Amino acid sequence: MTESSNHEMNNEVPWHVRMIPFFDRYGILIVIVVMCLVLWAMQPEVFLSWRNISNIFKQTAANGMLSIGMFLVILTAGIDLSVGSVLALGMMTLAVSNASGVPWPIVLCLSPFMGMMAGFVNGVGITKLRMPHPFIMTLGMLFMARGLANLISGGVPYSGLPDPVRFLGSAQIYLGEFDGTRYNLPVVFLFTIFVYLVFWILLEHTVFGRRVYAIGGNPEAARVSGINVDRTLIIVYTICGFMAGVAGLIMAGRTNSGFPNAGQGMELEAIAAVIIGGASFFGGRGQVLGIFGGVLIMGLIRNGLNLNDVSSFWQQILIGGIIVLAVFIDVLRRDWGTRS
Repeated sequence: MTESSNHEMNNEVPWHVRMIPFFDRYGILIVIVVMCLVLWAMQPEVFLSWRNISNIFKQTAANGMLSIGMFLVILTAGIDLSVGSVLALGMMTLAVSNASGVPWPIVLCLSPFMGMMAGFVNGVGITKLRMPHPFIMTLGMLFMARGLANLISGGVPYSGLPDPVRFLGSAQIYLGEFDGTRYNLPVVFLFTIFVYLVFWILLEHTVFGRRVYAIGGNPEAARVSGINVDRTLIIVYTICGFMAGVAGLIMAGRTNSGFPNAGQGMELEAIAAVIIGGASFFGGRGQVLGIFGGVLIMGLIRNGLNLNDVSSFWQQILIGGIIVLAVFIDVLRRDWGTRS
């Protein structure tokens, strides 16, 4: 095929289809830059202050943990509606155990462990009980985990956690002082970077990662090629639950407490961050760096609304609209990709 015929074929492709690769690669970065410029223009003295930037890092950490676990599930064309409730279950198990005198090394591990167990139950239920869709099993776990969180706590919050538990959620590293401003970097931000690096290696450079993408692309073809789909899905949902437990640990450390209504609606914010980050509800598509950008965008939205004293009720309406828009964009992106 000659160069002129290639040029003619490119001219026949609609402009919006030709722009898909560009926006897939740079769209998240463009949105983040534009949002930062808008928020800076609205709150020039506050938004770019180190204190506010540090707060964004701390406030997005828990959602970052939920989102990376949710990303793994969505890659397989699944969904986990239970992560917010599992977060609360982990928090309350941790807080109640601490109040009962359990040694802090055990308390530190309880939230991730409870999350891992809940995720394992989700995975086994989806695969062995042959649920028609992960929506059913994880919706059931949403209610069970929330009920257990209230049951073990009596529906009341617990406070006063040991310093090792609080370290991850609230500790900061002193970077120095400049022009009268003290610069501290939250430990939880470094932890988030580490977690996302681990998931990048897991998904991009391991056999397990290739299996996850293959299952999301075509589960039947993956099964025929020799992949143990059920076992892989159980591992995926177990990891997702584990990350929800880690999010519970981070939130408990940041608030120095455990409260049974924690995490309400956070599963939806995690889903929104994953879809905004370039993953597809149809499975088999997305990158870890994009998910990190999606989490940051959700954090900037929350921060901007709070800085401008927007009512929490309006925030809920806006977040709901963002979720609908993100899914709509995912559908359009898939449709345009198919046409190309």
